[in-house]
Amino acid sequence: MKENDKVGTRKELVIALNKKARHDYEILSTYEGGIVLTGTEVKSLRERKASIQEAYARIKGGEVWLVSSNIPVYKHGNISNHEPLRERKLLLTKSEIRKIDQKLKEKGLTLVPLKLFFSGAFVKIEIGLAKGKRLYDKRETMRKEESKKHLKRVRI
Repeated sequence: MKENDKVGTRKELVIALNKKARHDYEILSTYEGGIVLTGTEVKSLRERKASIQEAYARIKGGEVWLVSSNIPVYKHGNISNHEPLRERKLLLTKSEIRKIDQKLKEKGLTLVPLKLFFSGAFVKIEIGLAKGKRLYDKRETMRKEESKKHLKRVRI
């Protein structure tokens, strides 16, 4: 049995990252779930063409929906191609949805997508429960990152 053939380990292939989310928001907790897609959306994602920069998630009717994510039209598709900016259902457990819903009722919290990736053959999304940073918080974060970079340079 090879090292990569262990039960429970899957290769993770990142399709899209939302680096701006970690800069603009303080991530309080993260959740991983599936995403309901059509065939041409999956083919487009295999070409690693997607954007979750402007996307957010919301709870509607006891279900979590991803809004404003852009999965471009599959160029080899036919008349049954998908709509690029449609809302997509996220697959989370009921208990996770209840926890998220309770926390979202607090002031200033939102759901932002952090990462879209393949886990084995499945497309998964990592969403984070986030609180918006103020301008001075962003500056402080940037200072900390600069000091870490400076320390790295000095050590080398």
